Amino acid sequence: MTKAAMTEAKAEPVLRARGLSKVYRMGDVDVRALDSVDLELYRGEFFVLLGPSGSGKSTLLNILGGLDVPTSGSVSFFDHDLSDADTRGLTLFRREHVGFIFQFYNLIPSLTARENVSLVTEIAERPMDPSEALALVGLEHRMDHFPSQLSGGEQQRVAIARAIAKTPDVLLCDEPTGALDVETGKVVLRALARANEELGATTAVITHNAAIAGMADRVIRMHSGRIASEHRNERKVTPEEIEW
Repeated sequence: MTKAAMTEAKAEPVLRARGLSKVYRMGDVDVRALDSVDLELYRGEFFVLLGPSGSGKSTLLNILGGLDVPTSGSVSFFDHDLSDADTRGLTLFRREHVGFIFQFYNLIPSLTARENVSLVTEIAERPMDPSEALALVGLEHRMDHFPSQLSGGEQQRVAIARAIAKTPDVLLCDEPTGALDVETGKVVLRALARANEELGATTAVITHNAAIAGMADRVIRMHSGRIASEHRNERKVTPEEIEW
């Protein structure tokens, strides 16, 4: 067993899923999006979840982040069972512990970058200064610009700054480079890697782009709602080394 694996074995998972299943009713048909998934996410790791469309990646991420609830199975955050949490409990969990980054930026057009980030810090329990969060993603010179004055990559980095400004325990990213070109995508990935390294947030990235997997401590591939394979990278590559 490697030193990293031994460290992980002794660590307490930040998030733990056991027997996680999700079934959607579509007309007269039951669609099983997740099928008895067992998974742990550990403190400070950079985790990549790969799989084609319909493999269950987004459903799994949404349940881990408290945006959805499982049909069966359990999810826990440290020693707190989220499976039976009510709407208020899940809202508090998301607000205090989870940062979300999606493919689309969801910025408010009438607010500057700094003001978009400030919206989160006003309700966070232990917020970072918005200027500090924007500096962490390399946008200290664009803080007072509106979204329309920013490129797609810059808008996504504002979204990352907004997510990390509440200093979350977990950062969940759903196709964060899906709408970006290669070079801009690498800039965004560098911002995510820096947030993971400097803040220690457990960072999970779901993507269909297998090249991104080289950045991860651990990679899981999903197929048909199940975990098909799992491996650990002995050497992590930088975003600049990724060949798309």
